[in-house]
Amino acid sequence: MRGFWRGLAIFLLGGVLGTGFGVALGFFLFPFVFPPPPAAEQLTEADRSALHATGTFIHANPSDPIHWGKGKVSVYERTVFLEPDFEVGPGPKYHVYLVPNANVRKEDMVAKSMFVDLGRLRAFKGSQRYTIPAGVDLSKYPSVVIWCEAFGVLISPADLSPAKK
Repeated sequence: MRGFWRGLAIFLLGGVLGTGFGVALGFFLFPFVFPPPPAAEQLTEADRSALHATGTFIHANPSDPIHWGKGKVSVYERTVFLEPDFEVGPGPKYHVYLVPNANVRKEDMVAKSMFVDLGRLRAFKGSQRYTIPAGVDLSKYPSVVIWCEAFGVLISPADLSPAKK
């Protein structure tokens, strides 16, 4: 009888651990297996008010094959616009930040700064626009970054260059 209870306990423990591992693996693999469709948002005339800066997303850490990004970003007076060529590797809970540091290449340059969170990334590729809150002085934010809030990881930074007038 003792062997029966021990076997049952091992079976139940294996079931609980296996289920937990399977759920965790599912959360990690879901964006890779079922990515959302590409975004195709357009700028309105109000969004195009005054082009402030432009930049290009880069792969900040080439030795990391999972966290990468590419494509252009345009910053207008009231809008950050990820251009149609924008793309990042999929993952959970990505956000778009304006960061007060130039040449962002490490996580601590974002985590220890007073960034402006523009919202959750809506798609891993394609054009998207994000409203800049009123009162934000764009001259104090020389970078736009894609940041993973779930794990505190820098996905892709874009250094901004002032627009030619």
